Amino acid sequence: MKILHVAAECFPLLKTGGLADVVGALPAAQRAAGADARVLLPGFPGIRAGLLDARPVGTLPPKFGPGPIVLWQGRLPNGVPAYVIDAPMLYARDGNPYADAQQQPYADNHRRFALLGRVAAQVAEGFADDWLPEVLHGHDWHAGLAPAYLRQFAMVSGREVPATVFTVHNLAYQGVFPAACFGELDLPPGFMQMNGLEFHGQVSFIKAGLYYSDQLATVSPSYAREIQTAEHGCGLGGLLAGRAKTLSGVLNGVDEAQWNPATDAALAAPYDEDKPAGKARCKSALQAELGLAAEPGALLFGVVSRLTEQKGLNLVLAGAEALLAGGGQLVVLGSGDPALEAGFRTLAAAMPERVAVRLGFDEALSHRIFGGCDVALVPSRFEPCGLTQLYGLRYGTLPLVRRTGGLADTVADCSLENLADGTATGFVFERFEQADFDAAVRRAYALHADPVRWREVRRSAMRQRFGWDGPAAQYLELYRKAIARAR
Repeated sequence: MKILHVAAECFPLLKTGGLADVVGALPAAQRAAGADARVLLPGFPGIRAGLLDARPVGTLPPKFGPGPIVLWQGRLPNGVPAYVIDAPMLYARDGNPYADAQQQPYADNHRRFALLGRVAAQVAEGFADDWLPEVLHGHDWHAGLAPAYLRQFAMVSGREVPATVFTVHNLAYQGVFPAACFGELDLPPGFMQMNGLEFHGQVSFIKAGLYYSDQLATVSPSYAREIQTAEHGCGLGGLLAGRAKTLSGVLNGVDEAQWNPATDAALAAPYDEDKPAGKARCKSALQAELGLAAEPGALLFGVVSRLTEQKGLNLVLAGAEALLAGGGQLVVLGSGDPALEAGFRTLAAAMPERVAVRLGFDEALSHRIFGGCDVALVPSRFEPCGLTQLYGLRYGTLPLVRRTGGLADTVADCSLENLADGTATGFVFERFEQADFDAAVRRAYALHADPVRWREVRRSAMRQRFGWDGPAAQYLELYRKAIARAR
């Protein structure tokens, strides 16, 4: 089967979140299963620089801005074939791919990602070396217009076009623009209506993907159910509920070649579930690296996340005093809300031997945090899938999570019954409230005080497997459904 994945980022070339990890790993897993999966990406500087064996395969006339558009073909570092859209007037900007230095979204983002969608539709119709995919798989709002353009092309030509699948990685990010922007998208006027791109008088790229695609997916079974409700549907719950029969929840995987404590070169020592001794050395090394007190018995909590209220980091900051009062330590890696950044910096300045904060993102340090910490904090208000808790499980860093989305699907609470039957893998709390978070922290301390049970739960956590073979197979089945529906 031939599949074209369309996305705005891809690890290791460009990463701002979990989307990049998925796009970097899923096509490779599908190729390992025998599919011809390829990726289309916008030509951001990091992506252009990282494309291997690049060669031009065609030139398109100017669209959505001045200057010609060159389509390059090459391969990703993992060998997956990739197409990259070289349009300097839209993509040649350093730093954040979506926003300027003041973190304001670029005013022309509607044109930048309209180009991604339109070129995707052209590649799906055979523009690149006459390669014709059977399925176009768009990821998040940046690729939302691709199925709309394919629908437009089919209306004009009368020809059969590839089936379309659209995955929502986070429904809270929707690509909504003023209605006046629609005139710049080069779509038929009839597409700007409730059954189309129109969303409360504006243009919604994610709604285009949800409405015009043959099959829909999101990144966990629980999130697939949640987004059909008013609480989590972000204004699109009705549309999604109406498409419930074509909506699937496919849990994300983990690239086990990149995330494996037995082989991870970023760690001070290797370890696994059967030989866990190296984890203590990783903890000691992390404490030394970050200037924390060298206390092997301190319960070390880790945060690797965007610093936002959605991720529950306000609960962590407000609960830090109680969290540290038991003798624990806290490591934070991330960036985001200025108030949260300032709050964590103040906390670290007041207790430098107990709290370490690193603003920004450091891939190698994130591995060392998972390798050295005892507990991974993921207390999200909502979480489509979450990868942090999966990394925590893999590295024996027990996740402390709220029961929502993919967190609910992947972490089993240390309740008495789960401890008794050996299925416990972390700490789960119900309500997004400070008291519930604080109670989960106390339960982590209680379990840590019982070394035998702690080791049993850690071993159970590390035995969990969330590789990409299963999700890759589920998506291939979803593609077959999309092809059948498209016909």
